[in-house]
Amino acid sequence: MTISISAIYTPPLSQNPLLVPSPISKLPRFSPPRSAILCFSSSPPPPPDMDATTGPSLYPLHRSKTLHLVRHAQGIHNVEGEKDHSAYMSYDLFDAHLTPLGWNQVDNLHKHVQACGLSKRVELVITSPLLRTMQTAVGVFGGGAYSDGIDVPPLMVANAGNSNHPAISSLNCPPFIAVELCREHLGVHPCDKRRSVSEYQPLFPAIDFSLIENEDDILWTPDIREKNEDVASRGLKFLNWLWTRKEKEIAIVTHSGFLFHTLSAFGSDCHPSIKSEICTHFANCELRSVIIVDRSLMGSDSSTTNYPGKIPQGPDLPSDIADEKQSEKGASK
Repeated sequence: MTISISAIYTPPLSQNPLLVPSPISKLPRFSPPRSAILCFSSSPPPPPDMDATTGPSLYPLHRSKTLHLVRHAQGIHNVEGEKDHSAYMSYDLFDAHLTPLGWNQVDNLHKHVQACGLSKRVELVITSPLLRTMQTAVGVFGGGAYSDGIDVPPLMVANAGNSNHPAISSLNCPPFIAVELCREHLGVHPCDKRRSVSEYQPLFPAIDFSLIENEDDILWTPDIREKNEDVASRGLKFLNWLWTRKEKEIAIVTHSGFLFHTLSAFGSDCHPSIKSEICTHFANCELRSVIIVDRSLMGSDSSTTNYPGKIPQGPDLPSDIADEKQSEKGASK
C-alpha cells in the first residue's frame, strides 16, 4: 500500500486506513521508510533508472487528492515565546488564541483564497481543535460577517476566544470538522492543551466535533512532551485517514510542528529544491498546496472524467500493432 505527497507528488502510510481518530497513545512509533521513493509499501523500490528526480511523473487523476495545508495565524504564545522561551510553560497561554496581528494575517489569507478561486474548490475544511487553528480556519475559509436571521448557524460567534472579532457566517461554505490527529506536539506546553468539546461548541456552532472521542483533553499531559518521531507517526496516520474521505480537495488548518515533522518524511524522491519546498517550517498563516497520491489501490473511487472509448464498437487496431501482427504471420509461414 502506498500513498505519496509532494509539490508534484509524494508518498505513503500504514497498511490499514484509519476511519476515525484514535488515542495518540495507541499510535505506532514512526520509522523512516526504507524505499528510495519514500513510499511505505510492501512492494520493492523501483529500479534506479526510475528515480523521480530524472523527470516528470504521471499518475491517474482519480487516485489523487489535493491538500491545502495552512499553519494557524500568530497566536499569543508565538509573541510571548519569542520574547522568552520559558513562557511556553505558562498557563496564561492555555489554548492560545490569535493576536490582533494574527487576525490581520487571517484576513489577508482569506482575500487570497477568494481571489485565486480556492474558496470555491475546497470541499472540506479540517481543523485542529484548538482556539488558534479554529479561529484561523473559519476566518480564512468561512463566509462573510454573520447576520441574525440567516437560517444557518455561524462558524464562529462574536468575540469567540477573546478575539474581539465579529461572528463569521457558514453560508455557502464547505463543511468544517475538528480532528485531533492533526494537533500540535502534545504535552507540557499549556498553549497546546485544548478545552472541553462542550466549551468549544457554543463558540463554533457550525464546526463538527463528532470525530473527537473524548469530552476532555486526555491526550495532553503536563510532564511528558510528545517525541518528534511520534508526531511524524501521528501525521502519517492522519494522511492515511484522509484517504478514506470522499472529498478530493481538502483544506487542513494545523500547526508548525505537526506540519514539519509530518512532511519531513516526504520529498526524498524529488529534486532537492522541491524537498525544501515541502519540508521547511511554515510561517504563521502560510498556505502550501500539495497532491496526495494513492499508489496502492487503497482508494476505491472511480474516475469521473475518464471515458472508455470504442462506443459504438468498431475496428480500432492501431497501425503499428497491425504491422506487428502481419510480420508475425509472415514469419510463421
